[in-house]
Amino acid sequence: MLRTLALILAGGDSPALSILTAERTEAAVPFGGKYRIIDFTLSNCVNTGIYNVGVLTQFRPRSLNTHLGVGRPWDLDRAQGGLRTLHPSPTPEGGGWQRGTADAVRYNLDLIEDQPLDAVLMLAGDHVYKMNYKPLLERHEERQADLTMAVRGVSPHDARRFGIVTLGSDGRVDRFDEKPRRAVSNLASMGIYVFRKEFLLSLLRNTTEHDFGRHILPKIVSRCNAYAYHFQGYWADVGTVQAYYEANMALLAESPALDLYDPEWVIHTTSADRPGVEIGTSARVENSLFSNGCRVFGTVINSILSPGVYVAPGAVVRDAVVMGDAWIGPESVVDRCIIDESVRIEAGAVIGEGEPTTPNQAAPDRLNTGLTLVGTRAHIPAGTIIGRNVAIKPRTATTAFPPGHIVPSGATV
Repeated sequence: MLRTLALILAGGDSPALSILTAERTEAAVPFGGKYRIIDFTLSNCVNTGIYNVGVLTQFRPRSLNTHLGVGRPWDLDRAQGGLRTLHPSPTPEGGGWQRGTADAVRYNLDLIEDQPLDAVLMLAGDHVYKMNYKPLLERHEERQADLTMAVRGVSPHDARRFGIVTLGSDGRVDRFDEKPRRAVSNLASMGIYVFRKEFLLSLLRNTTEHDFGRHILPKIVSRCNAYAYHFQGYWADVGTVQAYYEANMALLAESPALDLYDPEWVIHTTSADRPGVEIGTSARVENSLFSNGCRVFGTVINSILSPGVYVAPGAVVRDAVVMGDAWIGPESVVDRCIIDESVRIEAGAVIGEGEPTTPNQAAPDRLNTGLTLVGTRAHIPAGTIIGRNVAIKPRTATTAFPPGHIVPSGATV
């Protein structure tokens, strides 16, 4: 296999995920109970046999840095290669705050130049998928390509969310359009690129453009030796609230497309030392996924609970994603919600009440399907009634709620 450096881009902000990324980068958002989104890309690397990995950070990286540590859960705590966390910093050429994906790589060209590499594998840290990169690298080597990009078919209705690729008859990339209003193809770039080392160094030294998707790829694909690699497996861009919720809920299917129980392709993560799940004698559980440290004494239906969640007697959690160490009090109801980490919901509160007809007034394009979001460490007072398409910002105190503790659908607190 080619001598490869994997660079995981985990630095941008993600406003389409609303309050879920108010205090963290998207790569650090919990997913599927015990995981973080970046775990999938990191696990793909080590399962492929790539142990030379750099993570490029920028936006609110504290929780991501804590999660990554020195890379031990992924066997990346190595003297040679291993995991490097690369933060923005001033350089003689300027450097500092990164204005796009190309900038992020450009400010780390010394890392690429100083290593005996054949290829740089550029990856997004905000996608959920399982992929062996070896066939991609082999295809790149066979065709002696300057650039090989992984692509997959998407619905025409979703094309505007992606970079769209047009191919020639021999698999060459003829055209790249970043998030076009009218797509001429249904092949979407997965944000996975293999660059020949010397080509990438020359490219970034001879341009000042900031972003690969918006600026560089549309200009160069027709002028360089660029090919596409078709990927047929599971892949999800969870960059919107609705996509994130649906990808989580899909794990509860009888035969989920994303198999987290595959012993041949383990998804590694940082796991805290917690006791096993406790299910009380009065609990009722249906079609749900629990993580270590959960204590359930109420009703949980069609929901995903991250480590340390507590569900009190009489409480009902339905069609929800509940993140780590959330506390759901007696006789409370959580219905079609995403509850962030360390939220406290006091007794008798109802979150997700009424019909989903009123979109969120502050973000109607992001919260309009009935989902209600509660940000990290928010404290919901006892007896509070919260409607649909509501966003409760992180760290909201009980004193921030209106008199009567009624929050109508579409509101933001």
